[in-house]
Amino acid sequence: MEDKLKDIINRGLYGNPEIKPEERNIFLTTIVERIHLALTKKQVIHQGMYNEAVRILQYEQNIHLYINGNLSYGLYSNYVKEANKHHVPFTVVNANQTTPIGLVIATEFQAISKPEIFIKDEFYEMDFNLEK
Repeated sequence: MEDKLKDIINRGLYGNPEIKPEERNIFLTTIVERIHLALTKKQVIHQGMYNEAVRILQYEQNIHLYINGNLSYGLYSNYVKEANKHHVPFTVVNANQTTPIGLVIATEFQAISKPEIFIKDEFYEMDFNLEK
């Protein structure tokens, strides 16, 4: 009984505990198990639109677009327009911590556990400081 009371008091003082907070900071408030596609900031800025992103926005159901709020609107507006065209809701996330992620397309509540959520091209490698 005493533990339950302490838990209620702690939730009142500090809020509900968050599941996987480090992961949510990196992936713009969502978790890896829900992600269809994650693009880095450089991928969002330089590529225009990735065909994979367009396909997911067009054909997948119950998805949500998360955008890094540190990017200016002109850099991601094409993704917002595509999401609106297919009635996909989006959120511009003001990240609390620095993240290389620029955009995430994920399910809202269901885990899908895709084996690969990144498009590993030269822009990806730049954001993650990888060399071929």
